[in-house]
Amino acid sequence: MTSGNDTVGEKPIFTCRAHVFHIDPKTKRSWISASASAVNVSFFYDSSRNLYRIISVEGPKAVINSTITPNMTFTKTSQKFGQWSDVRANTVYGLGFSSENELNRFIEKFHELKETTRLAAAKITANGNGNDSGTTPVTSANASPITTRTSGTDSVTMQQQCLIDPPNMQSNASPSLPMMEDPNDPTRNNLHQRSQSLSGVQGSESPKHQVNETKPPIMTATSNESRLKYENDQLKLALAHSSANAKKWEVELATLKSNNLRLTSALQESTANVDEWKKQLQAYKEENTRLKTKFIELEASKGGTEAAVELRKTLATLRLRCESMDIDIKSKEDEIKRLNAQKQPTDDRLKMITQENAELQAAVSLGQAQLETALEAQESQRRVLETLNNQLAHQIQELMTIHKEMLTALQT
Repeated sequence: MTSGNDTVGEKPIFTCRAHVFHIDPKTKRSWISASASAVNVSFFYDSSRNLYRIISVEGPKAVINSTITPNMTFTKTSQKFGQWSDVRANTVYGLGFSSENELNRFIEKFHELKETTRLAAAKITANGNGNDSGTTPVTSANASPITTRTSGTDSVTMQQQCLIDPPNMQSNASPSLPMMEDPNDPTRNNLHQRSQSLSGVQGSESPKHQVNETKPPIMTATSNESRLKYENDQLKLALAHSSANAKKWEVELATLKSNNLRLTSALQESTANVDEWKKQLQAYKEENTRLKTKFIELEASKGGTEAAVELRKTLATLRLRCESMDIDIKSKEDEIKRLNAQKQPTDDRLKMITQENAELQAAVSLGQAQLETALEAQESQRRVLETLNNQLAHQIQELMTIHKEMLTALQT
């Protein structure tokens, strides 16, 4: 069984963010969105096979898994959109960027790695022509003799047929700039592990095929079984850690949602109170204006002194009430501002927790898939070991029978 050890030398070189599209396999004239939003698109170098790949993963699925060959061509169809065809994958990939600068940086890296691949292939071909063995090097993990012979013409033909207008990227492109990969970034590690898993799937062979081809001794099979058990235990431990972290973030997410609802309710109540007080203040102002007008009319008509004194007292009372209402309104407005300031970090934290929870769920799904794969491989290895053990027991029994017959012959 071939494990993912042959991709240990695969390293990320460059990462950017873009919206991924695939050509419609039916019409070949329109684009199908392969990612829900802008995702990481990375260049990887596989030192064991001496080749470069473009990989992009969204959740548990790989939206791009393309090996760079010397015959590939990247075409810039608009300021923020470009495409290239992959004959081995039998599709055309499209990338939509948030700016032309990001697209240009991706094109530069694509051309640089394509040229490096071309020079390496030419060097290997030159060395192969001088070798009597006549071995033809393989430049890709999934290359075949047929696709190798036809890639030079088919890639150009597919690229010419699929030069269509790019999709509308106003709502899909991400504003994030491309960045060099950080070795300590957990997102990079997850992407690296997923790319290694993809490489392992492409280059792997079935356990049955290898057992039939090379019959290992019992000690080697036992060593493989021990290694599979160790990898199985490691996957179970990682899955348990991921599940524990997911539960912790779910609890924190529920707490943040509860706090957010409480703050929103308090903010709505305060806003309703302020609106009511503003209405009362407006009514008091209108009443004050009316009383002022009446007082002026009484002064003009030189009415009774007692009525004028009463009106002055009423006006003084209304002024005090208006001032008190103004103070209350200012305090409530300050409280609303404070509640808004408290609500904003909670919303940001809630978004971050939601994103991290989604990433953890994707990691748990990936861990479960890897665990199931390891269990199936272990079960297959166990069946092989049982078969070898039965064969050994049968041979030992035959040897014992021969030994008894020889003893009988010697005694007689």
